[in-house]
Amino acid sequence: MAVRTDLPELTDLLPTADVVDVKTATGTVTLREFIAGSLGSSPIWIKALFAVRIVVAKALRLDTAWVPPQPRLRPETVSFTPGDPAAFFEVVRGEEDHYLLLKVTDNHLIGYLAYITDDASPDRNFKVVTLVHYLRPVGRFYYTAISPFHHLVIHNMIRSGLRANR
Repeated sequence: MAVRTDLPELTDLLPTADVVDVKTATGTVTLREFIAGSLGSSPIWIKALFAVRIVVAKALRLDTAWVPPQPRLRPETVSFTPGDPAAFFEVVRGEEDHYLLLKVTDNHLIGYLAYITDDASPDRNFKVVTLVHYLRPVGRFYYTAISPFHHLVIHNMIRSGLRANR
């Protein structure tokens, strides 16, 4: 896999990532608003996907068969402190007004979700990056199966993040 050079915030993770997916967006929200809006989005169709995921996760004997309920994030409650929760993720690291790296670990893969912006102008450019590290063969099978839905979910999260201050 070729290592991307346009994601300096993630250079330590890129060489060993099995999946790197980057989506971009432009909007007038702050990074905190974008993150809170995107992680707080849960329309009925996403809830239905997670219900199906529970069945699949149990069949594959994944550790995270259930998605724990989390309080809705607000921009002022988005943490950049390593170890803090953010939805069902854990904060790995971040820098206010620049980026936030989140992580979820299971027995089959480690997933990272990064929000990055370098833009302080009213129309900010955002990158939403998904990194996946397979821990065992079922991780590849699982991600291949959910990949089409992953793209739909991420696009929904981006739309919700861009609407956060409306």
